[in-house]
Amino acid sequence: MADERVGLEGLKDAMRGQAAQTTTTGAPAPADDPGEARQPLRDAFGRAYATGRRKNAVARVWVKPGSGRITVNGRDIVNYFPRPVLRMVINQPFVVTQTKGQFDVICTVKGGGLSGQAGAVRHGLSHAMGRWDPALRPPLKAQGFLTRDSRVVERKKYGKAKARRSFQFSKR
Repeated sequence: MADERVGLEGLKDAMRGQAAQTTTTGAPAPADDPGEARQPLRDAFGRAYATGRRKNAVARVWVKPGSGRITVNGRDIVNYFPRPVLRMVINQPFVVTQTKGQFDVICTVKGGGLSGQAGAVRHGLSHAMGRWDPALRPPLKAQGFLTRDSRVVERKKYGKAKARRSFQFSKR
């Protein structure tokens, strides 16, 4: 029983061999490999698709080159999100990447309230823009737009008025 000890260099060589086997077998190479650049992901209509989530809202977002028109659930963004702050949240990826007015956005949103839906659209829009042009990904990642905000409402517990709020204490 001879135990064969392999150093870090041996492990690196073994991992390179496994990666070479997976790329020759037809499976896609890992995108995080620093030697390989990301490729644009577009459908047959020339659109990039991504899903965004925030609180309980889920947004499906399609991005294609155009005049800067944003449509949410078949309505214009001004009609769907009447508050300017929510529209500003959605336009943040365009401001960061300096691509204002270059993309048409079509999205469908379900669940949550308007604030969560705006955050979901921003999250999906950022991912879709990164899939359209991988060069846009680093500034979006630096601003944190590609990270899903996982904070959701805490559930109500039994014996409590809300999630943590107790009923009012009565001394007498």
